[in-house]
Amino acid sequence: MKSQTKSMSPWVIATLCVMVLATPALAAVETLEPTIIDEWKSVAIPVAPELKPVALEAVSTAFLILDIQEPLCTKERLRCAASVPKIASFLALAREKGMAVVYSTIPKGKLEQIIPAVAPLSSDPVVSSSVDKFYNTELEKILKDRGVKTVVIVGTAANGAVLHTAVGAAMRGLQVVLPVDGMSANDPYAEQYTAWHMMNGPGTRNRATLTQFSLITFK
Repeated sequence: MKSQTKSMSPWVIATLCVMVLATPALAAVETLEPTIIDEWKSVAIPVAPELKPVALEAVSTAFLILDIQEPLCTKERLRCAASVPKIASFLALAREKGMAVVYSTIPKGKLEQIIPAVAPLSSDPVVSSSVDKFYNTELEKILKDRGVKTVVIVGTAANGAVLHTAVGAAMRGLQVVLPVDGMSANDPYAEQYTAWHMMNGPGTRNRATLTQFSLITFK
């Protein structure tokens, strides 16, 4: 054995040593607890968060309508289409109360693609970005210039524009109000996840309120 070892190159000896040392580690990896993927089907659905009433101060609140446009919100996308009349009703109230209203489109989206029932006025700011509407836009400046402290966010997709913009707003110190009947996704699970995340995420849970349009009033 000694003669065989002497005939081996240092590189071969080093490789053998690594293999010997790694064997216990590899065995340990095989005995690790299951991952979330293994446990996926056994995870219990969390208790639904409570919807709470909200009293808004119109002068310091902005209504953010995100990506309610073709082809993201058509009759074929039933959940989004169902949210439009509710968004339109609150939009009329928001305008009556003098709230700021801000719109978004997806990149390269056009104003004429926004669903007519919730179409912007010529004075309404419109930003265009991917899921985070603060990214590479003037949204933060628009809100600051208007003295906005609270944002009411609706739109599609719940797990896209709504979630990421809501997180971005909370990270910037804004209070976030999410009417669940104003956010939509093709898959109800995406809406469920968004609601859970906003109420449980470390960066959002103390700045977010989950509600519905009928529970929103004005001071």
